[in-house]
Order: sequence, then C-alpha cells, then structure tokens
Amino acid sequence: MSNNTQPIRTAAPFAVSLILAMTVIIAATFGGWTIMLIPFYGLFLSSIFDRILSDNTANMDPETDSNLLYWHRILTMIWFPLQLFFIIFALIAATRFDHMSTSQSVLLFAAIGIATGQIGIVYAHELIHQKDKLERNLGDALLAMVLYGHFRTKHILIHHRHVGTPADPVTARYNEGFHRFFFRLIPEGLIASWKVETARLATRNLPVYDKSNPFWRYTLWPLGFLAMAALIGGWFGVGLYLMQALIAVTFLELTNYVEHYGLVRKHLGEGKYEHVRPHHSWNSSRRFTNYLLINLQRHSDHHYKPERRFPLLQTYAETEAPQLPYGYPIMAAIALVPPLWRRVMNPRVRKWRAMYYPEITDWTAYTKATNPIR
Repeated sequence: MSNNTQPIRTAAPFAVSLILAMTVIIAATFGGWTIMLIPFYGLFLSSIFDRILSDNTANMDPETDSNLLYWHRILTMIWFPLQLFFIIFALIAATRFDHMSTSQSVLLFAAIGIATGQIGIVYAHELIHQKDKLERNLGDALLAMVLYGHFRTKHILIHHRHVGTPADPVTARYNEGFHRFFFRLIPEGLIASWKVETARLATRNLPVYDKSNPFWRYTLWPLGFLAMAALIGGWFGVGLYLMQALIAVTFLELTNYVEHYGLVRKHLGEGKYEHVRPHHSWNSSRRFTNYLLINLQRHSDHHYKPERRFPLLQTYAETEAPQLPYGYPIMAAIALVPPLWRRVMNPRVRKWRAMYYPEITDWTAYTKATNPIR
C-alpha cells in the first residue's frame, strides 16, 4: 500500500462520527420517527457494533510522522462547520416550517444534544489540547456552542493536574451517584475554573477584567450563539438551543463520571500525591465506540500524554489499567441508574483497590466528596 493511501486508510474508520451528523440533517428534514435515528445510531447501534466486532488493541507507533496524521486532523477540524450547519438547519426547520409539532421540535433538539455532546465535545476535547491556535479556537467554539466554554480551564488546568485527588471536582468518588455528582460539579467546576484563571492573572499583576481573561471568551461566544438562535427562531429558538446545550453538557459529565469513578491517587503526605499512572482511568477497547469517540476510551494514555493526538493513543492490558465491561455509551446509560451502576462498578473498584493498593486498609479519606480548588 502506498504512503499516500495509508493515512486515509487509518483515518477512515474514525469518520463514522460523521454519520451522526447526517442523522441530524435527516431528522430535521423529515421530523417524526426519523428523530429517533440520532439516539438509535449514537447510543444503541454503536453498542451493537461493539458487541459484534472484536476489540481493538492495536497501537500506532506514538512516534508516527505528523504528516501521516493529516486526515486525522482534518476530521477533527471539519466538525465545527458541520455542527454549526446542522444546528442552524435544525433551528430553521423547527421554527420556520410546519412539518414538526412543538413536541417533535423539542425532541429533535434533545436528540441533537446527543450529537453535540457525544461527538462535538469529544472533538472539542481533542482540539483544545493541541498547540495550533486554529485548532484551539475551533475547540473553544465547539464548547461555546454548548454554552460550556470554561470546560477548557476546568479540564486542562484542574482535571489533568489534580485528577484522582480531592482538588479535582471532576473525579467521581466511590458511591457518589451521577445525579449528585452532576449537581455538585456544575457549580464547583465553574467556581474552581474562575479561581484558577483569576489566580493566573494575579501572578501577572492583571485585574480580573483584563482582556486576556478567557472568561470573556467563555461568556461572549456563547451569547453570540444564543443571539443566532434568537434571530432564527425567537424565544422558541433560544429554548430549543438551551435544550441541546443541557443534554450535551449532561453527556459530557456522564463521560467524566465514567472515566474516573472511584479511582484515586495515593496520598503521600503533606498534600502530595503519587504521579498519575495508567490505572487511574477507566478504559475500554471496544472497537466501534473507540472509532465513534476518536479513541477517548483510551483514557489512561491521554492522561499520560495529553498532547498526543487521538490516533496515537495507546491501549493498555487489563493488568496495567482497569477495563470497563462495555463502551462509554452503555456505561453512561448505566450511570443514570445509580443502584445498577453501583452493582456493576463497585465490585470493580474494590478489585482495583486490592490490586494496586493492598496496603491501604482505610479508604474513608478517599471516599469523601471532592472539594473545589481553594
């Protein structure tokens, strides 16, 4: 196989996410039962394919020439204009035509939240980690589109630095149900992000209102998207837009909940913790959902090398990093039912404790609710 076709061949499987964008366009065009194509593909069918296909444990060489990742980069960069198009198209269809009832329009935008949350934020996550300014701006724009711009600060400056410790509001504690986690994390994450950014400004002797404060962008860009929704569909359009943003953020935080539930770093004393290691993230080698989520489920390696592009993320054996029984979509659905989640995951957490930290007999200090950055 020639060097010209190799990059396209390795990037092509990850394009399955584009199918979800097509289901949104179909649903907005025809309404009715076609709206269900969005969750059917994104949640149900993807998990069926996981079951049918073998797991993917193959790793690309992490030193692969960046020129061979050209099509992988293009894939992440085209999602923003594609998402912008299908949201505008859906707003026009739902507010200016009469082929859908009010309830169908609401259902459509709830379903669109699956696409913007399950795929859009995953692409945003990939983009905000890159050094290229255009890529970072596209990532910020995708986050602004779901009214969650401060995720960049929360994720890069807080989560990656403090994962698995009480200082990380994103790490779900053992026995903490998703709903409690969600309503704790939303305010704590915002407050912690604000404190981090204002502290950074203070080190440069700059006031909080300085133009370099990213919270200007985190506020003004989302307001721009809400204004767009208002221009197209009035208050109803704004309501629909808020619906998709709420569902998208819920999907994001479901993923965060799944990725680190119950996994903590050992406290070494004097406020110090061990370095982040592969066993501090839940992983899945399910093939199709890894294609759909551009290898997000190889989460241990992402924390090891945050700047590593998604095709180069490495998978780990179960002896090195804990593995989930299913891909993230099914695990997210299970997380919505806390008793079922605890039945599935708590034995795995206890097994993880015995495997990696047999010397710790009292886990009380590790099961307290997380605290925001002080």
